[in-house]
Amino acid sequence: MENEKLNNALTKIFVVALVILILTFSIGLPIYFRPFYYLHIDALSIPERAGLPKAEIKEAYNELLNYLTLPGVEFGVGVFHYSEAGKSHFEDCKALFTLNLVLGLISLATVISLWILDKKGKIKLSRPERHHISYTVCKRMLTTVIILTVLASINFTWTFELFHKTIFMGKTNWGFAETLDPIILALPESFFRNCAILIVSSIVVICVSFIIYNKMKENRRD
Repeated sequence: MENEKLNNALTKIFVVALVILILTFSIGLPIYFRPFYYLHIDALSIPERAGLPKAEIKEAYNELLNYLTLPGVEFGVGVFHYSEAGKSHFEDCKALFTLNLVLGLISLATVISLWILDKKGKIKLSRPERHHISYTVCKRMLTTVIILTVLASINFTWTFELFHKTIFMGKTNWGFAETLDPIILALPESFFRNCAILIVSSIVVICVSFIIYNKMKENRRD
């Protein structure tokens, strides 16, 4: 009975860790894979929008991302001037990016550890639907993400604003004015829309991969 309770508790921990791992990894893709932004510079006519050459826009983006993702880096946005409210918003973003990274690393260590222990028979994670628990997690996660994506795609601008109002509750510094924080000209809404598409695509690919892997593994047993 004690072993059963322990296995159930560890299964719940594994479920939470796997969900967090998939989310944080997917969110991290547009953050850490900088070429994703570089591809948008010409595609979205950002030099024309911002009135700056491509090299200076790229430099400003890299300076901003260095601040957001690396410890001990001073805030800067290249040749763009900025307001204190704008700087404050990026400070909030840096805290969220750091949290995403920390949660990702912790969840990765948890998933790997519990997966190995389960594989070696030291613990026994639940196997609903005759598959490893990761199958059920990914199937439900995939369904949820598809439903939310369909709803969000109906009006991305409204969803984008709702997201900011929820994440940065009680703050208004995320609503940039071009005259005060012209960096926003280099970060159009369409870029963030494509970031969302990349994140959702990553979640879908990971979940589908887990589902196929578990199906193939079960078929080999049969």
